[in-house]
Amino acid sequence: MSFVAPTLEAFFTERLVTQKNASPHTIASYRDCLKLLLVYVQETTGVAPAKLDFTDLDAKVIGGFLDHLERDRGLSIRSRNVRLAAIRSLYSFAALRHPEHAATIGRVLAIPPKRAECTLVSFLLPAEVDALLASPDRSHRIGGRDYALLVLALQTGLRVAELSGLCIEDIQLGTGAFVHCIGKGRKERTTPLTTRTVKVMMEYLAECGGTGVDPVFPGPGGGPLGRDAIRRLVERHAAHATQECPSLAAKKPTSHTLRHTCAMRLLESGTDIATIALWLGHATSRTTEVYLHAYLALKEQAIARTAPLGLIPGRYRPPDTLLAFLEAL
Repeated sequence: MSFVAPTLEAFFTERLVTQKNASPHTIASYRDCLKLLLVYVQETTGVAPAKLDFTDLDAKVIGGFLDHLERDRGLSIRSRNVRLAAIRSLYSFAALRHPEHAATIGRVLAIPPKRAECTLVSFLLPAEVDALLASPDRSHRIGGRDYALLVLALQTGLRVAELSGLCIEDIQLGTGAFVHCIGKGRKERTTPLTTRTVKVMMEYLAECGGTGVDPVFPGPGGGPLGRDAIRRLVERHAAHATQECPSLAAKKPTSHTLRHTCAMRLLESGTDIATIALWLGHATSRTTEVYLHAYLALKEQAIARTAPLGLIPGRYRPPDTLLAFLEAL
């Protein structure tokens, strides 16, 4: 018998932390996925997580867990595939330590990711952006913080984790103003700030105070706003802005919608895809190409440059009433 527990612990301490030097976000994502898996198996089989063997976690059980995530927890196909990637990473590590379970591990590794529909990205139009920015009550400290966060997110396209991790020293508001962050994949980047954003951030930072490593957007306890707090912040103001701009109700804006909006405004201004990829911190410009699919104006410009087909409008009329009768049968 080969218990899963020692291998699972070594997967985090040896593989992720020591060997791969994985980011805290990656470790947290893998942790949450594997916790859900262990709880699911315990509820369906009655076996305690510490007593689980690899034979208890075969391909059938893993497949059932993935179906459970979609059916019962409402996860999207993309989120399901993220959970599968975490499980496959664990089993790839386990294959080196437990060759006696090679068959079971191999069948789990053979589970393919599920194909998902490629939908158009959702972004906000100028009127919707104005309604969203008008939602926070700037006469209060929290409203001023929310307003500054929305302005910064819409102009820079920072990810929610990047917004959460910003410190006072990361924002430079002098000549050549910019915001500095450590993005996904530990990629360091700087993003320039517009005159309007600089003015908003100057007023906000002067009011809230703080220096050095203090968070730019603190929560009630003084620590940085978490990802869930920022998500709820955006959803709350979007729901309030729907009263002035009903079209927001159908879009259900999230914190990532602000990032999409930034990218679309850059694209509409004529910025090339490679530059937008650098702006957003994408690994390759292929990731940024999703915005081309949503940019209808670019397709309208393309069709305007094509020559008309020269078709003559009209409808078919049969040459004889008897033929018309026969064709209508």
